[in-house]
Amino acid sequence: MYAIVNIAGKQFKVTKDQFVYAPKLQGESGASVEFDEVLLADDNGTISIGAPTLSGAKVSGKILDHVKGDKVIVFKKKRRKGYKKKNGHRQDFTKVLIENISI
Repeated sequence: MYAIVNIAGKQFKVTKDQFVYAPKLQGESGASVEFDEVLLADDNGTISIGAPTLSGAKVSGKILDHVKGDKVIVFKKKRRKGYKKKNGHRQDFTKVLIENISI
């Protein structure tokens, strides 16, 4: 059984007992969260497609931790002008454990 869920504007294919690194969500570690924007669900070969979402379908999970992603280097340069700028960025993510999928 799996579902495609919209979490904070991004779509994730989730199954039970899976870890998902979603964009940073509100809530503390150990708090439970529910996602009701289920776009597609598969239950042992029976596929349900929402238009745009499935009514009554929910995916519940638990926030495990707030983490930062890998560093991304942003380097800008203009040749022959002496212009160089180096910058780094680390995106904030929330680690979520998917506990249950109900259709």
